[in-house]
Amino acid sequence: MAKTNPGRFFEDYTLGQVIEHAVPRTVGEGERALYHALYPARHALYSSDMFAADSGLDGSPIDDLAAFHVVFGKTVPDISLNAVANLGYAEGRWLKPVYPGDTLRSVSEVIGLKQNSNGKSGVVYVRTRGLNQMDEVVMEYVRWVMVRKSNLDAPAPETTIPELKKTLAVDDLSIPDGLDFSNYDFVQAGEPHRWGDYEAGEVIDHVDGVTIEEAEHMIATRLWQNTAKVHFDATFRPDGQRLIYGGHVISMARALSFNGLANAQMIVGLNGGAHANPCFSGLTVKAWSEVLDKAETSAPGVGAIRLRLVATSDGSVGELKGEDGKFLPGVLLDLDYWALMPT
Repeated sequence: MAKTNPGRFFEDYTLGQVIEHAVPRTVGEGERALYHALYPARHALYSSDMFAADSGLDGSPIDDLAAFHVVFGKTVPDISLNAVANLGYAEGRWLKPVYPGDTLRSVSEVIGLKQNSNGKSGVVYVRTRGLNQMDEVVMEYVRWVMVRKSNLDAPAPETTIPELKKTLAVDDLSIPDGLDFSNYDFVQAGEPHRWGDYEAGEVIDHVDGVTIEEAEHMIATRLWQNTAKVHFDATFRPDGQRLIYGGHVISMARALSFNGLANAQMIVGLNGGAHANPCFSGLTVKAWSEVLDKAETSAPGVGAIRLRLVATSDGSVGELKGEDGKFLPGVLLDLDYWALMPT
């Protein structure tokens, strides 16, 4: 009997299947330091215990996307080890801050299946929850992945595509207990722009760029214990290139967005997202954001801002799709999210 894990293929998934993912991870200050070394991450709430305490929190949490990567990484051996590509996200919610010393584990449920017309692969929809050591759900999200078939003769499952919210309502968002931006220090945060200074439809060029390095990508992917073959094995793709983990692009673009959105401190909701085109080492990632919506919250001094974050490899700003409705070739990422900002 084979003792190694070849990973699940499309025919191995069933609707309603619940998968408890292995290897829980205790996160510490090391995660924060390495995350900030890999990306130019500078948001003050995730950099300073004093700033976080002055904002009503117990201390500086682990960066929201770092926590996401830990939860996501647990799922890879069971969900996307044999993936062709990670296709999209929806209904993502950060429910509780993750602090150094917390232990995270992940559980996923299969909520949709659709075999592709070529019969060689299919799309698997899963809802993943990240839990801490007290079994509290700290985050949840839906993603869908294209996965290869191993047995091409395996019958196609009944097609089930879940109905997902296109946008989370403000009431769907979880504001951390005690969060208070009434005495927010804009000097320490790095920019003077507050919630009221942004308008729907505004486009912000984040100006800076970072060239993707193979070594940094590999460190990041190993840090999150992401074992997807397309990221590690150059023989796994016909072009002989290792695909850059999509989360690496997300974190890079989010970090670049500091220039213009330094006060968009916490990501609390993920409405949708797509890895529009593959990213490989050597490409230079730049980013721009569009303000999509704004809303008040019940927390003192805290407003919610809905943003579209776009990462590009060609430096274009404000351009997303062509006349045919398809993403332009220079677009790497289209991410729609809610963040919290001082009013």
